[in-house]
Amino acid sequence: MAKDYDYIIEFRHLTKRFPGVIANDSINLQIKAGETFALLGENGAGKSTLMSMLFGMYEPDEGEIYLRGKKTKIKSPRHATELSIGMVHQHFKLVENFTITENIVLGIEPKKSMIGIPMVDIKGTDIKISDLSREYGLDVNPTDVIEDVNVSTRQRVEILKMLYREAEILIFDEPTAMLTPQEIEFLLEIIRNLKEAGKTIILISHKLDEIKQVADRCAILRNGKLIDVLDVKETSTQTMANLMVGKDVSLDVAKEDSVKGEVILDVKNLFLKNMFDVKIVKDVSFQVHAGEIFSLSGVSGNGQMEIADAIAGLLPIDSGEIFLKNRKINELSIRERTEQGISYIPEDRQVYGLVLEFSLANNLVLKSYYHEPYSNRHILNDEAIFNHADKLIDNFDIRAGKGKDTIVRSMSGGNQQKAIIAREIDLDSDLLIFVQPTRGLDIGAIQAVHQKIIAERDRGKAILLISLELDEIIALSDRIGVIYNGEIQRIADAKDISREEIGEAMMGVAKNA
Repeated sequence: MAKDYDYIIEFRHLTKRFPGVIANDSINLQIKAGETFALLGENGAGKSTLMSMLFGMYEPDEGEIYLRGKKTKIKSPRHATELSIGMVHQHFKLVENFTITENIVLGIEPKKSMIGIPMVDIKGTDIKISDLSREYGLDVNPTDVIEDVNVSTRQRVEILKMLYREAEILIFDEPTAMLTPQEIEFLLEIIRNLKEAGKTIILISHKLDEIKQVADRCAILRNGKLIDVLDVKETSTQTMANLMVGKDVSLDVAKEDSVKGEVILDVKNLFLKNMFDVKIVKDVSFQVHAGEIFSLSGVSGNGQMEIADAIAGLLPIDSGEIFLKNRKINELSIRERTEQGISYIPEDRQVYGLVLEFSLANNLVLKSYYHEPYSNRHILNDEAIFNHADKLIDNFDIRAGKGKDTIVRSMSGGNQQKAIIAREIDLDSDLLIFVQPTRGLDIGAIQAVHQKIIAERDRGKAILLISLELDEIIALSDRIGVIYNGEIQRIADAKDISREEIGEAMMGVAKNA
C-alpha cells in the first residue's frame, strides 16, 4: 500500500522556550521513513528538547508536528508510544530491582487468567523477550535484574522496551556516551539492523565519526536554531564540526613537550578487591610527576576505574601504598585527600560528581564551601558563592537556562560535566585525576577540556588521565600505562609506543616486564 505522505515526521516552525533561553527557535525539519537521521550540535544546542517534544515530554510553545502527513498534538510519552514512537534517554529510565522483562513490560503487563483471577504472565513474556532479543541481535537474559547488569545491557533493555511496544520511530539520545569502544561498535551494528528492519532512526549525538558510519542525513543545530541539513556521505567531519561550533575547529591537540618535575603521586604494589572478595587490581605500581600527563589505558573493566577510586579514597585498599608528595595517604578520608591536593573528576558524574537537586552555584563549591570567603563561622556567604559561580560559568562556558540558580538535574549531561571539571580545576590541586573527562561532551567542549588539561600540566600539575577513548589517550599523554586484567602490562613514553602496541597490551598480548 502506497504511503500518502512524503515524510514520516515534519516540524513546522517548532519553538520551545524556557526561562532565560529559547531552546528551539522556529525549527522546520523533515525526516523520511526508514532513514537514519542525526541531530548534531553543541551541548545545549536544543537537540534533546526537540526530540522531547516529539516524544510528548514537552509541549511546543509555537509550531506544529506532523506525523505520517497528519497534524498531531503529542500529549505525553504514553501517547507517543501509542503513535509508535520510542525513545532511549541518555540517562536510562529503568527500575534497578526489577528484572529485564519486568522493566520492558512495565505499564503494559501481559495478563493471563488463573481460575478466573487475572495474573501477570511473566514466564510467557520472558520467552517473547528472549525471541525479540535474538531477532534484533540484542543478546539479553530476560530474568537478569537490572542492578546486576552493565551499561551496555541496560541500553539494550531500553531498545527492547521500544521494540516490544512496536515502535516505528526510534529516538536515541547520546546513545554511545556511556559505552566502551567495543560496546559502541556493537550498538552501531544494532542500529544498522534496526534500519534494515524498516525502522526510522533518529540519533542525537555529537560523535561525528559514528554519525559518518550509520547516518543518512544530519541536521545541525546551534543556539536553538537549525543551521543546515546535510547528506552525511557527502559531508566531511571537519565541515560538520565547524557548523556545530560556528567557527573553524581544530580536531588536533597542540601541546609542547612536558617538563617533568618531582614525583607527586606514587602508587606502590596496589591490590584491590571487589565486593565479592575477588582481586581486581594486582600489584600495580606507577608514578605521576609534576608537569606530566600519565594515562592508564585499557578496555573497560580491567581495574583502571577502581585504581582512580582508591587514590581518591572512594574504595578501600586491600594492600599496597599510595603516596601524595611523599606522604602516605592510605588512611586519609576523602576530604583529607582533597585538602592535601587531589582533584577528582569521576566516571559517573551524577552519582559521585554532583548533587543533582542543588543549584549550579552550590555544586561549584561542594568541596570548598566551608572555607572563606564562602563561609564564616559556619554561615554561608551567598554573595561570594554567587560571584564564584559566575566566574566559573564564564571561564568554562557552562550553559544553563537560569545561570548559577539552575538546578543541576535540569542541565544537559555535557554541561554537568563541564561544571565538575570547572570545580575540580579551580581547587588548584597538585594532582588532578580525570576519569572519562570528555564523556558526553560535544566537539567544541572536548577541544576546550583538552586545552584545560594541557594548561594544568603546563602549570606544573600532575595529571592522571583514565579514558576509554584511545584517540584521547594518544593525543594528550606524555606517558602511557596499559592495564589488562588488573595488571600493568607496559609503561612507556607516548612517543615510544604505537597505537598497535597499545592495542596489543590492552588485550594482554604484549606484557613487558
